[in-house]
Amino acid sequence: MYDRRDRSFSDASGDDSLYGSPVKPTGFMNKRVRIYTILTLGSIFCYMYYIFQSSSFHGYRGWIYDASGSPPNADISPPPAVAHTSVVEVDVTKVISTAFGPAPTASPSAFWLANMEHRGIAPYHSDKDYKGMRFTLFRNVLDYGAKGDGLTDDTEAINSAISSGSRCGQGCDSSTISPALVYFPPGRYRVSAPIVATYYTQLVGNPLDLPVLLAASNFKGMAVIDTDPYGPLGQNWYINQNNFFRAIRNFVIDLTDMNPTEGVGIHHQVAQATSIYNVVFKMHEGAATRQKGIFMDNGSGGFLSTLKFYGGEFGAYFGNQQFTTIDLEFHNCKTAIYVNWDWVWLLKSIRIYDCAIGVDISSGGPDKLGVGSVLLLDSYIENTPTGIRTFRTPNSTPPAGGTLVLQNLMISGVDTTVLGWGDDKIFGGNEQGRKTTIPFWGHGKGYSYDLTNGTDINVVADDTVDAIPAALKDSAGKILERPRPLYRNIPANRFVSVKANGAIGDGKADDSVAIQKIINEHGNTPPGQDKKIIFFDYGVYLVSQTIYVPPNTHIVGESWSVIMSSGTTFKDADNPKPVFQVGKPGEEGVVEISDMLFQTQGPAAGAILMEWNIRSPPGEKVSGMWDVHFRVGGSHGTQLQSNTCLKTPGGDNHAKIDDDCVSAFMLLHIGKTASLLMENMWLWTSDHDLDADDHGQISIYTGRGLLCEAETGPVWMYGHAVEHNVLYNYQLVDTKNIFMGVIQTETPYFQSNPRAREPFPPLPGWHDPDLVASCASMPNIADDKIPLCEKSWGLRILNSSDVFAFGAGLYSFFEDYDTACIEERACQYTMVMVEGVRMSETVPTRNNIWLMGLNTIGTENMVAWSRADGEIVEVKATDGNRNSFSDTVGLILL
Repeated sequence: MYDRRDRSFSDASGDDSLYGSPVKPTGFMNKRVRIYTILTLGSIFCYMYYIFQSSSFHGYRGWIYDASGSPPNADISPPPAVAHTSVVEVDVTKVISTAFGPAPTASPSAFWLANMEHRGIAPYHSDKDYKGMRFTLFRNVLDYGAKGDGLTDDTEAINSAISSGSRCGQGCDSSTISPALVYFPPGRYRVSAPIVATYYTQLVGNPLDLPVLLAASNFKGMAVIDTDPYGPLGQNWYINQNNFFRAIRNFVIDLTDMNPTEGVGIHHQVAQATSIYNVVFKMHEGAATRQKGIFMDNGSGGFLSTLKFYGGEFGAYFGNQQFTTIDLEFHNCKTAIYVNWDWVWLLKSIRIYDCAIGVDISSGGPDKLGVGSVLLLDSYIENTPTGIRTFRTPNSTPPAGGTLVLQNLMISGVDTTVLGWGDDKIFGGNEQGRKTTIPFWGHGKGYSYDLTNGTDINVVADDTVDAIPAALKDSAGKILERPRPLYRNIPANRFVSVKANGAIGDGKADDSVAIQKIINEHGNTPPGQDKKIIFFDYGVYLVSQTIYVPPNTHIVGESWSVIMSSGTTFKDADNPKPVFQVGKPGEEGVVEISDMLFQTQGPAAGAILMEWNIRSPPGEKVSGMWDVHFRVGGSHGTQLQSNTCLKTPGGDNHAKIDDDCVSAFMLLHIGKTASLLMENMWLWTSDHDLDADDHGQISIYTGRGLLCEAETGPVWMYGHAVEHNVLYNYQLVDTKNIFMGVIQTETPYFQSNPRAREPFPPLPGWHDPDLVASCASMPNIADDKIPLCEKSWGLRILNSSDVFAFGAGLYSFFEDYDTACIEERACQYTMVMVEGVRMSETVPTRNNIWLMGLNTIGTENMVAWSRADGEIVEVKATDGNRNSFSDTVGLILL
């Protein structure tokens, strides 16, 4: 994968109330926003009313609402007091294990994962001991000598559990043939050096009683858990943009025995298909602390969810290209979140209590802003003097740096919501004990259907109704989330092992009949009966026919168990077939799939890796996929590696397309009747080989990425990426009620040689884009740019409404494997296309399409849309949208 680091980033350090005085105008506001302050008789409170002048967004007003929904001048009763006990006094070991609903009824010793027979093997590993179960894929750290008694130094034993059996450590870079799931029973594991989480490792604690990783007072090293260690000369073990396939979940990490001036919980330098989930970070409080819960300095990821931070200089110190973080809670940190650099970052459902600064995006200072864009959604900040610190000014550089979008942010006891350079109070705060909701506020560049030249934005929201449809929200009015199912209270005897019931999983045998039989017998749980969980012990399961998954079926894998298509059924591009079909059109029920991986073997021009048709019934939990990934080629067993599909740039590549490297018709098809939630999913047509020694770039051809035709939705995508597909990566057609945050794409590295019409000519029946016609209609396009136009769409929206993209990183790094095009934005002509006019039922005056925190790289036009009169509007990257490495727009509203 292209090394996209920008090493220029560096650190830098920066009373008006919402009530009683207006927000102080800044350079962004002076020409764009008129502020009205209405003082009411009989109350000391007031509200603010913003309206954009004619030079800005037309017709949309921003209000500040009280949390109770009362009229703006009404008194609000203070919320119940929340106890915030010092971290050194509170036992946090079970805080998160009750965060998913009712407390567990099972004892910790009954956790299903620890009480089942583990049959998973790595079929492609050459080490006979690894393959022969001496070094099993599932490892319990107690079996390797760890004590978990809080006294014994367990460092060596834990690292032995992780590394045993010829795994991918220092000098390996990447490998998919030696996965491991390392299990920690309840206990206190004292460590004096880093736990090194090698490539393709899942570290999993018992969620019924979280194990504690206790850093000893003599701890030496960067972090308690290190996912990408530095060598003596500063070289990482792994290329951080290629540091895939990792998981850490269900732990407490305690740094309070260490000197408060040092210590990090997790050094997390990772890329796609990675996660940290259900972890508590316990640190020193007070002026002396320099500790960090998470330290992330580079990478191309990723996903974090359900974390709590107590104390520390920084709860979370973030630096990565694009990232999604959900459900993070901070108590008594100096700074809850510090973003050192990024291109785009979504912070959703963040709760900050009693910190000095909530979110700091001031890195680099106003002359060299390091942060590209941050979106803060559905969040709460309490008793924190500075909510958000930014150094973006009217004259800061780069011009689009520090783009910030707030949506549904509630504050209480926040002196300044947004604090700028020189302590400029860009956005005021409120007093302790009163809760105030900020529906929407933006700090960056914006465009709309009519405002085609763009302008600076500050406040823009609909003036009559909430723009986000109720279908996308939970009962509290937030965008709906659903944490991954842990099955905490389900005993091991209700987990059905596919290997114990006839499937082989050796990467050779055809397991189609066995898998279908298991699903038929143990899926589709009738109402009122205890559900069975179909457990795919780790293996590579070849299937030669479509596997049908009925409603009310629950599937969980072991360290990304693999379903791989094989055979002639999936070779015909004129008659494509799904490998995994989840429901039939019109079927209703709840389906859950987690920790699985789907791929193809050899040429499979007619393979749709998954077709999802299931719709969740009203009142039921939403169906979903968690940590499910699609990987086409680039790994052992696929027959699509560098020895068969090596890149061939230059010349007339049209004649060099190898039919044996035409790998899939489509990755994911979301059908017309479907609804679905997806969390931490990577749909990847491989650009390089993960297993060959050379890790060489490869040319593999998948026709389409994700096609969503869900007529009414809702569909949620959290931490989602689709990369390197010929015609498009994301395409939404005749759909509505779609949430995306953050999505990420890359254009195939070989394009435009061949162009996107090859080797998959567009099929109108599949709503494929006619790029030849589209590019010919672009206004004033030069002939020499036609090849750059005929490239894969990062995102295409066709005849759709009510689409909300909270963060998008859509990149084009190559022109025929050459990166020289990046700086001149000459790798691709246009990245996003919005076509058709479909008025929203929620906001009948527009499509209600919101693209927020849109980041592109290497493309001349970031987005284009067609107007009713046929005119095509283009937003150019150079139109004041230049950022540190990406180009950024705060909001496009259509």
